[in-house]
Amino acid sequence: MPRIAPLVAAAVLALPACSAVAGGGPPDPSAAPPPSADASAPAAPGEGGSGDGTGETAAPEGPLAGTTVVIDPGHNGGNEDAPDRIGELVEAGHGRKACDTVGAETDAGYPEHAFNWDLSRRLRDHLEEQGAEVVLTRESDEGVGPCITERAQIGNEARADAAISVHADGGPSSGRGFHVIAPGVLEGYTDDIAERSYQLALHLREGFEEGTGQPRADYIAEDGLDKRTDLGGLNLSDVPKVFLEAGNMSNSEDAARMADAEWREKAAEAVAAGISGYLQEQQDGAAGQADAG
Repeated sequence: MPRIAPLVAAAVLALPACSAVAGGGPPDPSAAPPPSADASAPAAPGEGGSGDGTGETAAPEGPLAGTTVVIDPGHNGGNEDAPDRIGELVEAGHGRKACDTVGAETDAGYPEHAFNWDLSRRLRDHLEEQGAEVVLTRESDEGVGPCITERAQIGNEARADAAISVHADGGPSSGRGFHVIAPGVLEGYTDDIAERSYQLALHLREGFEEGTGQPRADYIAEDGLDKRTDLGGLNLSDVPKVFLEAGNMSNSEDAARMADAEWREKAAEAVAAGISGYLQEQQDGAAGQADAG
């Protein structure tokens, strides 16, 4: 089964078109805490670390402790100004495809890349509150890329228990609603993750629908679910992965929701609930097999 060779850290940083770090733009201030004024000073008892005075970091707690989730905010804010870089063709598992694209936009000018970035950070916070380790595929909304190949590779190298690519669609203005895309079976690529990805898609559809009240798409997919073999981000994944199209930016009702920060917070909670349901089901299944063994 074809696999992309792991990227060494120096190579990732050197990629001019595909690295979120090399893509430019200041990092998200919430991505990592700032260093203390004196990093060499020991923490006082009860301050920092595990709180026991040893300086050790406490293990994550919560229902998702021990799991890793990769969140891929689709597109990037600098893509529009770098057409040659994002237009570079890369292998996508079904042929060659553009490194990345610009994304959709509402009639009022709210860009998809900004929606994806905001929802992804909110989702990260909710998953981390439940104990999951979360990896974002880009560090800001002002860079270029990364390419679809690297987005998939980030999830693979993290050995993610689940991965989600966050998007909003740009369909016909008369259509509205959300849909979830799972990988179809592509021999040698997705045949080992297709079933688990589909289960993740089912949980995500249920959680998103219940948590947001957003209807299932009436212009694409079937009952809010689609399977595709033309998306490099899915084809090149070695871990269970889905795409969420949270709504149709060309539709006025969907656009108004996605532009509303309160709705985005509700949407993040709903996505987290879907992912959490899937991960806990997988954990329960693994525990059951261990008991049976």
